Amino acid sequence: MYFTDRGIEELQARRGDETVTLDWIAAQLQTFVDLNPEFETPIERLATWLARLDDEDPDL
Repeated sequence: MYFTDRGIEELQARRGDETVTLDWIAAQLQTFVDLNPEFETPIERLATWLARLDDEDPDL
């Protein structure tokens, strides 16, 4: 188990039954980056990866 898996598991346990929009998630990610600018690059990579999940290029 990766260390980050604990955070993912906590997210599922605490908020797994909630319904949220992508606008809400984007706002939360922006707030997180505003408070923690050192995480801007990984958050931007995650957001880009999520945005492009349906792209046909498997290298993205």
